[in-house]
Amino acid sequence: MNLVQIEYVDIEPNKEYEDLINRVVKRCFEIEDLLSKKLYISITLTTPAQIKKINEQYRNIDKETDVLSFPMFEKDEINKISGENPDVLGDIVISIERVEEQAKEYGHSFERELAYMVVHGFYHLMGYDHEKEEDKIQMRAREEKVLESLSILR
Repeated sequence: MNLVQIEYVDIEPNKEYEDLINRVVKRCFEIEDLLSKKLYISITLTTPAQIKKINEQYRNIDKETDVLSFPMFEKDEINKISGENPDVLGDIVISIERVEEQAKEYGHSFERELAYMVVHGFYHLMGYDHEKEEDKIQMRAREEKVLESLSILR
């Protein structure tokens, strides 16, 4: 079973993006022990204009952003999933243009920034957030664990 379904909206398909995303999602599933649950993630790669439209439509926020996550389960429900039927863990939308800009801004590779966006979106699907400092610390530690295990460093 594929762990990720990738869609492109207003950008060209890219095999390198897909290979990286598949590698990152697989590691996320391994680390969080989800491989037996028959879950997958839907990831849309798009433009700033499209992500702004989605942000306004679903979150009533009239601005573009780098990544959006739409979980299908509450945090405590994920462990109860039986894995009998395939189910979507959630949707992640990533602005490729913002990935490029932020990679330059933070002084690391495009690969690192895209991998980070995928991991960040994944942990939002898992019920983590970064509103409070203690939650942010916990989420960042999980994100870094995944990226370090893949040797995707700053």
